[in-house]
Amino acid sequence: MSAIIMDGSATAAQWRADLAIQAAQLASTLGRPPALQTMLVGSDPASEVYIGMKIRACTDVGIRSVHVQLPDTATESEVLEAIAVAAADSDIDGILVQFPLPAGVSERAVIDAIPPEKDVDCFHPFNVGLMASGGAGHLLPCTPAGIIRLLEAYDVPIAGRHAVVVGRSNLVGRPVASMLLDRHATVTIAHSRTPDLGAITRQADILVVAVGRAHLITPDMVAPGAVVIDVGVNRTAEGLVGDVDFAGVSPIASMITPVPGGVGPMTVATLMANTIAAAQVRAM
Repeated sequence: MSAIIMDGSATAAQWRADLAIQAAQLASTLGRPPALQTMLVGSDPASEVYIGMKIRACTDVGIRSVHVQLPDTATESEVLEAIAVAAADSDIDGILVQFPLPAGVSERAVIDAIPPEKDVDCFHPFNVGLMASGGAGHLLPCTPAGIIRLLEAYDVPIAGRHAVVVGRSNLVGRPVASMLLDRHATVTIAHSRTPDLGAITRQADILVVAVGRAHLITPDMVAPGAVVIDVGVNRTAEGLVGDVDFAGVSPIASMITPVPGGVGPMTVATLMANTIAAAQVRAM
């Protein structure tokens, strides 16, 4: 029996419909729609695709999209100056700078320059600290929050379950582990230096894989009935594939996310929700 496919595209579409209602209500309160400024430094093809997806999502939800494009030659000072302009603009609710950045532009400096109240990616140390300490912050990291919402949409029990997170990045691994802990899961974090990775992953009731290595997780590494969340997006000769061997693991897992169409759409929907949440706070 094959696993239930956790359709992130359909789940995100339903969520965006609800967000569109919130955005319209907020627009009547503010006298303008919520607004998100995206910024791309350089011309990385993958980044251009991601920015395009976010701009289209803004249009679908009713969020005003403002895009700033800077050349590969932009200095760190020029990038920080562009962020400062958006930070001072009272009509901009959220600021998102697409990573990676060109050499010579510090990611840390860019993250620190975005005001926490406009940090819709939830990368600023203030927002990360609030989330990690169990605080009730209104902004949450987009991919981890999207994963949690997808688990909830499919009625996956989290409390009391053993969740194994493969990957320890600040973008996904660490924050999703924290959010699973907040929901009373027992959490194990594994990574590239974990010996006998399969011995750890086979213990998982919920397995979240965010490494960026195509087909890292093979069928022998998954317990029967596990819920498998594949965050990886890897470009290969066969097209986009995840960190999980989807075809091999599907007959073993109880539920599994596809790549593409799983976690990605939930990430973008969370960005829209964060932008609306940031605007709501500013409207108070």
